[in-house]
Amino acid sequence: MKAAKAAKAATTAKAATKSKTAATTAKGVTTAKAAAPLKAPKAESHLAMVRRARRINRELAEVYPYAHPELDFRNPFELLVATVLSAQTTDLRVNQTTPALFAAYPTPEDMAAAVPEEMEEIIRPTGFFRAKTKSLMGLAAALRDEFGGEVPGRLEDLVKLPGVGRKTANVVLGNAFGVPGITVDTHFGRLVRRWKWTDEEDPVKVEAVVAGIFPKSEWTMLSHRVVFHGRRICHARKPACGACPIAPLCPSYGEGETDPEKARKLLKYEMGGYPGQRLSPPADYPGKPAPALGAE
Repeated sequence: MKAAKAAKAATTAKAATKSKTAATTAKGVTTAKAAAPLKAPKAESHLAMVRRARRINRELAEVYPYAHPELDFRNPFELLVATVLSAQTTDLRVNQTTPALFAAYPTPEDMAAAVPEEMEEIIRPTGFFRAKTKSLMGLAAALRDEFGGEVPGRLEDLVKLPGVGRKTANVVLGNAFGVPGITVDTHFGRLVRRWKWTDEEDPVKVEAVVAGIFPKSEWTMLSHRVVFHGRRICHARKPACGACPIAPLCPSYGEGETDPEKARKLLKYEMGGYPGQRLSPPADYPGKPAPALGAE
């Protein structure tokens, strides 16, 4: 009898010790798991990424059916000049400056013969006005001397002009000549990386990757939609995640404000009830025209 009681007591003590050890072990495992980094999500296949990217494009087409180039222009020459001027400044500032510029120099011949100091004074609001004046006079002279005063409609010709890179050339080709092109500006580059379409930083490589995802017929409008979204909702520092119509498709959701009310306060241009960047927007643009220079 005593032996049986002793055995039972030993078993109970052993079980208690085992239970305590198990609890300690479980606690240790839990603590270790909590301290360890989260397991990376399963890698998205290339096909799945392409499908998601194309769905994002379709969603953006519904959100921005009026997407357009945000530079005012009436012909290829004006668009080329405006795009060169847009470096390191806003499209709004360019649009406020070009009316006086084109009134003074309506053709490449006029611009090539300009007095540099006079042109510098006109385009001063856009910044870097000395360097831009040199580029504009140089490209105007090249148009006059090599292309009969006409803007060429080929990429290889455009990129030879002073101050004209691949981005500027694609803007002109896509919007003045109807030639499909992908415009990789700051907004486009950061959004496609945020959406995990590519991790490339070089604009030429980004262009090549995105060109492989979408049919050529979509290139120009895709560029407008992505830039529109970057300027209005998916901002660089404070993206309005809680007001984003493509949030379910975005692998970076949560980098910005997720509260819907707070996010709505971050919306810009017509999405936030404010004027856009064009003084002369398209007829179907739902927002207000931007104010002229000095009328802000």
